[in-house]
Amino acid sequence: MNINIQRFYGTGRRKTSSARVWLLEGNGRVTVNKKEMTDKDTHRMLLNDIIHIFGLLEIKNKFNVVATVKGGGVSGQAGAIINGLVKAILNCNVNYKPVLKKHNLTTRDSRIVERKKYGQAGARKKFQYSKR
Repeated sequence: MNINIQRFYGTGRRKTSSARVWLLEGNGRVTVNKKEMTDKDTHRMLLNDIIHIFGLLEIKNKFNVVATVKGGGVSGQAGAIINGLVKAILNCNVNYKPVLKKHNLTTRDSRIVERKKYGQAGARKKFQYSKR
């Protein structure tokens, strides 16, 4: 039995998070780390962003999103998933690039946390000066 399901892959990164995202033909379900995302989920903003991207391209409820993400926090992971999703969409159809580029979704946000330096309280902050 040969089942040919077409799927598209994209890798996304943000801060210290990295996500592997697969785009499969389906009905609009979003699965992150083997957990189904719903409207009642705590990461509602991520789901809204994904729905927004599909709405821009007018392909709502045509694809399922399956993502595995590691590292970082909630915001970084969400950004990594979005970045990977956009790359997977572009692997699916390159004609979507002008729309995605117009909304600044094609470029990776390269900002990461600056490292702490020795002899200082943080990356930029110095220890408090004491006269005596």
